[in-house]
Formats: sequence, C-alpha cells, structure tokens
Amino acid sequence: MRAVLALGSNLGERESILSSAAEALNEVGEVVALSNFLDNQPVGGPPQPNFLNAVLILETQLEPEELLRVCQAIEGVFGRERDVQSERWGPRTLDIDLISCDGVSYNSESLTLPHPRAAERTFVLAPWLEIDSAAYLPGAGPVVELLAKLSGRDTL
Repeated sequence: MRAVLALGSNLGERESILSSAAEALNEVGEVVALSNFLDNQPVGGPPQPNFLNAVLILETQLEPEELLRVCQAIEGVFGRERDVQSERWGPRTLDIDLISCDGVSYNSESLTLPHPRAAERTFVLAPWLEIDSAAYLPGAGPVVELLAKLSGRDTL
C-alpha cells in the first residue's frame, strides 16, 4: 500500500522529532519520499509555537487501521497524549495524520480516508506536491490545483 502521511511538531526539538518519526515509519515499510521541513504558523486552537511540518510517502504492507495504530504508537513514544481532555488543534510534540492510502475511500469510527481536511491545509498540500508533482487527493482533485485555490489563505 502507498500511504501519504503528514507529520507535524511544535513542542520540543521539532526537527529531531520529525526525523525520528520518519525513521520509525521506515521500520514498518519503506519511506520512498520525505519533503523538506516547513515552518508554519498554527491554525486554529490556542496560542502556541509554530509547527514544523512535513509529508512522507510510505510503501507498507499494513492496512490503513493497522498503520493508524502504528502512527499513534509512534506519537506516544514522543509524548503525545490522546484523551478527551486534550485540546483540539493544541500544541503537540508529534502529530501523524494519514492523508491518503492507495487512493481508497474509507470511513470508520477511528479513521476517515482521504483525510477530511487535507484539501484545506497548505501545510499538507505544499510539502506533498514537493515530493510528488502528480499528487492527487481522492475526491478533491490534483494537489497542484488545490494548493493554487488556497494560495494566500489561512486554513485549518
């Protein structure tokens, strides 16, 4: 399966955390592309430090739900806490979002594919386009066109 994942961090040693997360993901498949790290202002949530974001493409034998569990375990290694008291869009040491998996549509209680807000997020689209000039978000269109529509807009 070819999976597109978005990584973000705005607490701690952000660059080191993203690099280590990519290395950990390489243990469950092959990271075939990793974008540059981009510094971005947070959108939504409380006042907080800037995020460092990246996108990677992973070839893996894991099914989407299995990959989600692995991603959440990796987040936990870096101190990410997931509970009902955590603030939505708040600061975090590591956030890993599954954006697309083999272009399939999938919806469960824990996972929606493609990611429901990916088309609105320049911090996902720009690094994705950097590593895949033909990137396509199922149900939304070519990433190059989605990014052009968002140019100059702050989005969640």
